[in-house]
Amino acid sequence: MIRKHLGFLINLIAIALFIPGILLPMFSLNMAMTANVSGAELTNTLIDKNLSLLQTIQELWQDERLLVAGLIFAFSICIPVIKFTLLSFAYAKKHSTLEVRIYNFISQIGKWSMADVFVVAIFLAVLSTNHAETATQQQLALFGFKLDLIVSSETLSALGAGFYYFTAYCLLSLLGTAISQSSISYQAKNSN
Repeated sequence: MIRKHLGFLINLIAIALFIPGILLPMFSLNMAMTANVSGAELTNTLIDKNLSLLQTIQELWQDERLLVAGLIFAFSICIPVIKFTLLSFAYAKKHSTLEVRIYNFISQIGKWSMADVFVVAIFLAVLSTNHAETATQQQLALFGFKLDLIVSSETLSALGAGFYYFTAYCLLSLLGTAISQSSISYQAKNSN
């Protein structure tokens, strides 16, 4: 019985972390281009974004990347909400066959909840471009003058608070669900 309460408490904490995890910026991305013409420098910011998970989904949707937006929405928003709703319902249904069925269903969709972790991994892959710098040097001849032209770009990225909240949600949700499911197995053993 203690496992069931502990599992539910951990899932409650996890869903509390989930909310800022999807609302706060998950990462920031800044890309700047610099042109240096014979010592004179001109810098322009190409991208300067701080995106939360919801903002990322919205931006993908607006860019008509509907499949990616839909998958991220389903796996990172819908499944966690459905999972927590079912866990709450199962927690309220004490020692019933419905409770066992709900936990069995949750264990089936639990495999899909690993997609949350996959989403975080995608963000990490995006962030691996941190401090990527490119430079191209050319020499221009203009009205008999030779000008050195160096065009460079630099990409900077950083993790935001949303990333840490969402990662904590993923880990605690997996732990809480495992503890809750073990309580059902324990109850089944002891009732026989």
